[in-house]
Amino acid sequence: MGEVNPVLNKVKGALFGLAIGDALGGTTEFLTKGEIARKYGIVQDIIGGGCWHLEKGETTDDTAMTLAVAKGILANPDHPVDSIGNEFLKWYATKPKDVGIIISTVLSTFNGNWFDSAKNAHYHMLHERSAGNGSLMRCLPVALYYQDVKKVEAVTRDQSNMTHFDRLAAEACIIYNRIAFHVLHGKPLKNAIHDEIKGTMYESSITGEKPDCPPDGFVVNTMKWVLYWLFTSDSFSQVVIGAANEGFDTDTVAAIAGGLAGLSCGY
Repeated sequence: MGEVNPVLNKVKGALFGLAIGDALGGTTEFLTKGEIARKYGIVQDIIGGGCWHLEKGETTDDTAMTLAVAKGILANPDHPVDSIGNEFLKWYATKPKDVGIIISTVLSTFNGNWFDSAKNAHYHMLHERSAGNGSLMRCLPVALYYQDVKKVEAVTRDQSNMTHFDRLAAEACIIYNRIAFHVLHGKPLKNAIHDEIKGTMYESSITGEKPDCPPDGFVVNTMKWVLYWLFTSDSFSQVVIGAANEGFDTDTVAAIAGGLAGLSCGY
């Protein structure tokens, strides 16, 4: 066997880590922590089932949209918005099992301009509530592709604004991808988290205390739980198993946390 390329190893770790978290957490999505414990004890293997009747190893919209972002970037790295959007629409046309409300609203009313469509959905159909975690769950490929952190930030913001007009969504994506960028380029994960959340609304995560909010679809709550699992866990499996058994939006929290955990430990 030849030498393993360390960067490729991290990139593969990130993408597989996200998919593993998604598949693991897909079983328990929408259940409470107590309901999970009563039904499964603790879910620590990928078993499928759940509300989406997943096959064993099947993933959800988290992985599908992450791959759509990656394919869109590869198709047109200089100006990826339209090519990412084309991948979104191709995926949506397959009538997937799991599509978030915000994303479904934008994709079903797309008018030819992604940013206008997201703004229109925000104000006229979503009652100004588009700070979901759907752009955070898919943004990781941006940090894995671009070599300049400012470009990472710009494309990260754009891919979020394509569907989620609320600035809270873009802010969470940028913090997450800044962490990912620095981990990819050699910084230890917990150091990168500490450095990037200092002075932000997520700074309290440094204490390692459990968030005082549910791990639901609101992007701020999702991000707090992602940071909690990453900051308090010592292994990849501890991150995704913890997230998958906490309840609520388990597949997305486990996918987002699993992406960074997998990036850190490698394929």
